[in-house]
Amino acid sequence: MNTSTPFDLLLSLPPNMCGHLAECEPAAATQAFSTFDPPGQQLGSGGGTAYVLEQAWRASSEPSFSRWLESSGKLIIHGGGESRRLPPYAAPGKLFIPMPVFRWALGQRLDQTLLDLAEPTLQKMAMASSDQARVMVASGDVLVRLEGELPPIPDADVVFFGLWVKPEEAQNFGVMFCDPDAPDKLVSFLQKPTPDTIRAKSRDHAFLIDVGIWLLSERAVDCLLKKSGWDAEAQSFSGDVPDTYDLYGSWALSLGSNPVDSDADVGALTTAVVPLPDAGFYHFGTCSDMVQSLYELQNIVSDQTKLGAVATLAQPRQFIQNSVFEAPLRRAENDSLWVENSHVPASWKIASKNILTGVPENDWALELEEGVCLDFVPLGDKTALRVYGYSDAFRGPLGDGATRWVSQSFSEWLRKRGLTLDEAGIDSQTDLQVAALFPILDSFESGFVQWMFASDPEPSSKWKQLWLASERISARQLGQQANLKKIYERRNRLREKALPVMAKHAEYSVFYKLDLEATADLYAESSFDLPELLDVSTLRNPMIALHDHMFRAAVRRRRGDAQWKAREKAAFQVLRELIVDRYKQHPVEPVCKLLADQIVWGRCPVRLDFAGGWADTPPYSLEHGGSVLNIAVELNGQPPIQVFGRKTSEPVLTIRSIDLGLAETLCTYADVRAYDQLGSGFTLARAAFALAGFHPDFNGGMFPTLEEQLKAMGGGVEISMLAAIPKGSGLGTSSILASTILGVLSDLAGLKWDKVEITQRTLALEQMLTSGGGWQDQVGGVFPGIKLVQTVPGLEQVPVVRWLPGRFFHGEKKARMLLYYTGITRVAHDILGEIVRGIFLNSNSRLETVNGIAQASVFCHDAIQRDDFEAFTEAVRRSWKLNKQLDPGTNPPAVQQIFDDAADDLAAGKLLGAGGGGYLFMIANDADAALRIKQRLEDHPPNDGARFVDFAISETGLQVTRS
Repeated sequence: MNTSTPFDLLLSLPPNMCGHLAECEPAAATQAFSTFDPPGQQLGSGGGTAYVLEQAWRASSEPSFSRWLESSGKLIIHGGGESRRLPPYAAPGKLFIPMPVFRWALGQRLDQTLLDLAEPTLQKMAMASSDQARVMVASGDVLVRLEGELPPIPDADVVFFGLWVKPEEAQNFGVMFCDPDAPDKLVSFLQKPTPDTIRAKSRDHAFLIDVGIWLLSERAVDCLLKKSGWDAEAQSFSGDVPDTYDLYGSWALSLGSNPVDSDADVGALTTAVVPLPDAGFYHFGTCSDMVQSLYELQNIVSDQTKLGAVATLAQPRQFIQNSVFEAPLRRAENDSLWVENSHVPASWKIASKNILTGVPENDWALELEEGVCLDFVPLGDKTALRVYGYSDAFRGPLGDGATRWVSQSFSEWLRKRGLTLDEAGIDSQTDLQVAALFPILDSFESGFVQWMFASDPEPSSKWKQLWLASERISARQLGQQANLKKIYERRNRLREKALPVMAKHAEYSVFYKLDLEATADLYAESSFDLPELLDVSTLRNPMIALHDHMFRAAVRRRRGDAQWKAREKAAFQVLRELIVDRYKQHPVEPVCKLLADQIVWGRCPVRLDFAGGWADTPPYSLEHGGSVLNIAVELNGQPPIQVFGRKTSEPVLTIRSIDLGLAETLCTYADVRAYDQLGSGFTLARAAFALAGFHPDFNGGMFPTLEEQLKAMGGGVEISMLAAIPKGSGLGTSSILASTILGVLSDLAGLKWDKVEITQRTLALEQMLTSGGGWQDQVGGVFPGIKLVQTVPGLEQVPVVRWLPGRFFHGEKKARMLLYYTGITRVAHDILGEIVRGIFLNSNSRLETVNGIAQASVFCHDAIQRDDFEAFTEAVRRSWKLNKQLDPGTNPPAVQQIFDDAADDLAAGKLLGAGGGGYLFMIANDADAALRIKQRLEDHPPNDGARFVDFAISETGLQVTRS
């Protein structure tokens, strides 16, 4: 699998955007190489692909093209072109269409573009490809959303990704006709065939549309370069630039087992088709495509309970962003509306199918008509007014009655204004795209703007003469000369204006669903004060308060305000209170019925986590639900966590550690309450005693002192603990020890907690200690065997356990598995706080990674259920990669050295727990490879503490018995 690193991003953009990329704001493009087709050259998609590759290679330090190509995968996104059918985004390219925030999504940005949303999925697909794949080519006007698991990607020179659709939908795309019994086998490819052609061929073939994403092997790249005029020996194109060549209209037609065109070189390439199950495909080729695609994206989630406080009615085809918009709107009358980077006062009357971009601040009284679109484009110190129709194609000679402009023929537009082609100085054969139609002025009057687009304009010699006398520019020139820096600066100012309004009404908007790290950057750069702090007691969704505190901390931190730490601390405090307070509201009364000579004995295995760790951690699990795949194990034949409890005559609580040789006596409630104080010993046991009712916070305040409570109970309690495992092991020791203590106290004090209640209270206990943490450690040890554990969103995290067959960890499979203590310890508290901060802030990168970690647990579950050991190995490999992606410190050099020592004998491995040290789980290539790894590390251990440990599945989990 090609899963090591993302592909290098190479962008083909309009010339204007390449020149302004550094001055503008597209986030994804900052790490990209970008270029554009040579001036005056129409290279086509094939020649353009060859040119991007050649230009990116020449910008590198690698002297050999082939070696450069082999050094890393290349993701090419074509975002150039003239965008004739979506004029307002011709200058930057459709890749940089500003995308609205979707009400159902978390972690989106106010300044996101189509590229920002498209690239992560493309990278995921590229990185899941085989090692044979060298280049991914993608269209810049589409967005693909993967709803389910990506299917396996086969080895082939050209791999297409496709979707099943109806013939009427397919006619606007490339269509792949495949073997109906093997839809991954391409028979032939047609570009935009008619529905009748598709129906006729579908009698013998299955058909899918091409989603504009192709994977190419090195052999395929060599073929494409050759067809584009590449001289491999000279490492250059014969004419300095590639020949015009089309991927879809030429190259693809020669691919497959029975291609429609014959080409020996192209036909020799192997092909494969990957149908994408449950994928969403969204096209941004035209104004109508843009509005419809965004409408579908905005309404993906129909379950209104998952939308929080955001309006739950289906969102209309009305998109307003980066704008001041005051005009009245109605859902039915103002359908298909796009307003971006504009000022629209209350004096405007909006119609339907209106695209408004770049509208300056004004007091005009405009009355728009259906299908009228306005685009104000800055050019130096002046502005051009582009009027056009919603469905205009910007193609065809102006003298042809079929050529439409502002939804009518150009001759009709002239006639209604008392104009002729001769007066306008325009040849009838001029293509609409290159005709100088759009006036450039210092400023615009309402009457002139109305005159430009009105279907029946009032006769006006003034406006007629103004249009004739003004300097005019073509659509093509607008794309080449638009001042993108001014466009982006204005967009930023308008976006900044909206920030305090959004923050003020945050509870009822998408504000706290945004990527709050990115939003804090924007807010901190503004001059606005932070709005009034939200009161958690008044919120319908108390989780908003967590985001509110952390957002304020992030803004203060960026502004150099020392109060940021206090605000961040408040966020963690709110989280603690939300989890712990429900136990305070339902007090318990410990009653000891243990005989004087009885001992309660609790013992528990530890857990090995294979996938899903971090998905169980609040606040992620509270808002998304958690999903973890782990196994309860005994080490060297014993459950390593043991706790003994007994009744004592003296009215005190006594805590002993067998492995540390320490003891402590708690005489007062203050002693118990010291569980979160620095310097206090036995904090786990103190907190467990409190939760078990030995503190007024959790027993309802029935007794004035601890001494009186214990006397009423008949005496004190002593617990002795044994953790036969090193600290910082990564096996969930502290949480499992806490659960074992709670299990012992439950039995001793008659509390009758079951395993679910014990694990839930352990989650609260971790919060009481201010160390945070999730539920997977305790669930992993308390519940026996191999299991997938999942929870649904909510403050009450009730684990749903799905057990898997234990035989998976026996015989030949078990012989390939090794458990190795690295001798390196690391406490997870600091990294836990850092990652939780990112989750509080809906950091897109953090959330995407944790989402992937959660999905890996389901992948792992399915692999074990199918008895597919290689898929299980891939799940462990994938999980380790995601853990490193979440926290680079997970794999320090000393740990990497152990991986290196295992060398080629290692199929997969991961540190258990938060990483950084502790135990390492390894899967060898086979049983003999496992023996070689073991021998190698035993002969040359990395330190004095490193050692192999035998493990076996625990079939019991937590056991609590009395003597």
